[in-house]
Amino acid sequence: MDSDARLAKQIDQVRSFGRFYTRQIGLLGEGFLGSALSLTEARILYELAHHPSTTASELRSCLDLDAGYVSRMLKAFERRGLVGKSASDRDGRQVLLSLTDAGTALFARLNSAARTEVGTMLEQLSKPDRQRLVAAMRAIEQLLGAPPTRRVPYLLRPHQPGDMGWIVHRQGLIYAQEYGWDETFEALVAEVTAKFIRDFDPKRERCWIAERDGDVVGSVFLVRKSASVAKLRLLYVEPLCRGLGIGRRLVDECTDFARRVGYRRISLWTNSILAAARHIYEAAGYRLVKAEPHRSFGHDLVGEIWERSLGN
Repeated sequence: MDSDARLAKQIDQVRSFGRFYTRQIGLLGEGFLGSALSLTEARILYELAHHPSTTASELRSCLDLDAGYVSRMLKAFERRGLVGKSASDRDGRQVLLSLTDAGTALFARLNSAARTEVGTMLEQLSKPDRQRLVAAMRAIEQLLGAPPTRRVPYLLRPHQPGDMGWIVHRQGLIYAQEYGWDETFEALVAEVTAKFIRDFDPKRERCWIAERDGDVVGSVFLVRKSASVAKLRLLYVEPLCRGLGIGRRLVDECTDFARRVGYRRISLWTNSILAAARHIYEAAGYRLVKAEPHRSFGHDLVGEIWERSLGN
């Protein structure tokens, strides 16, 4: 077979694979994963979820899309309440884009559906075949010169089924390993999460889940204490993911949300030995207002109440 004929056959094989794979992962339907979004719109949503403070020009560059096309999609997202804008702290002329709560919730649903769909496909293969498939896909990326993935080390999303059990499990285990706290702390976490689910008020309360590579690596809750006071609860970050700014970001999300829905103050309860958390609270504008010794979780501790005024 001469070189021209060989190349022609290879072209046909590549095109055949493209047709097969787009059908396999459901890209031929009218909407991405049954949503009202096109594949391109879903991809922009993905980029915004993974890069919470990006610009339209960065999106265009990352996705190699026409400027006018991206601008029209972003305006449509704004009209639907999925994307918000803010001025950059470093350059007031620069407009930063980020997902709103509605945009974050939509992305979380699509992301969960996509992971489920791919997981279902992979479950049909044996473990060796899965490895072969993933290795082949990685080879395709490398051979075709895929640019380095532009990404941040984590994303935030709303809570979904299964998260509360994971939070109880991880906090119970982590605090036992790091501080020797007994199972009564795990019981407390279980009570807090159960009450949150039972009494959840989406207009005044939130849970943020930090996720990295599909794994839950941190969380925080903001709940209603009174009409004017919110309470921050159960902040935690997985040990291997500390130092990435996740804890500070979770606390900042609580502050922004509380101010937006009209709370005048945020209160929280912690313990004096939790130095890293106390440092985050202090840096975020919280002030210690009360300290009191107590016996809990099998240890003598000093409980602390911290507060932050929202200046409303």
